This record gives sequence, structure tokens and C-alpha cells, in this order.
Amino acid sequence: MTDNNLLKAVHAASDRWKSSFNSGNAAGCANQYEETAVMNARPFGTFTGREAIQKFWQNLIDDGFSDVDYIEPQIEIVDETSAILTSKWKMNKAGGVIHKELWVLQTDGTAKLREDDFEAQN
Repeated sequence: MTDNNLLKAVHAASDRWKSSFNSGNAAGCANQYEETAVMNARPFGTFTGREAIQKFWQNLIDDGFSDVDYIEPQIEIVDETSAILTSKWKMNKAGGVIHKELWVLQTDGTAKLREDDFEAQN
């Protein structure tokens, strides 16, 4: 796969994640992660697997968090099937930094998160 196709897949998957979160769809968020993904959500803890990750996002949505936006995202291609996204982020009730979203191409050509490491800073 070309770098351009990898970038398109990462952008599309990231947009699906943000759209799901902003519409209150925790399952849609979780579906952008690989089944055994690991999410380090500082300072909240580490969540392993899609089910645990979905519960985390559902709790945030239930607490009224919404309107996530990425500020100056950067995507670095690691190899032909993976890329790392870093960014600042903000939402209605919080903000912070994405230290590492490791997006990996799947057999169907979509990208999914294998690792998610972010920090809420306010």
C-alpha cells in the first residue's frame, strides 16, 4: 500500500472516531480500535481490549463530554502498514495531548488503533 493510501485510511478512521464521540456513540469509538488494543488515558488508567475501552468512552460521554477537536495533528508514517498520530486536543470540558495513536492497516484496508496514549491536562 502506498503512503498516500495509508494516510487516507488513518484520516478516515480518525474522523470516524471523532464523529462517533461527538455524536455520543461509544461503540462507534471502540470500533476504531483493534480487539486487543491498549489505551493509556492519563491520569485515568490503562484500558486493554475493545470492551474496556468502550466503557471508558461511554463514561465520558455520560458525564457530558463532547465536541472533541484535534489541534495541529501530525501523522508520521512508521512503515507501509502503520502510522503514528500526535496532536493537542480539546473538548467542551477538557483538553490535553495525544502522545501516540498507533494506527495499523487491517486486511480490509481500514486503519484501527492498536495503541492510544493520551493525557487530559485540565
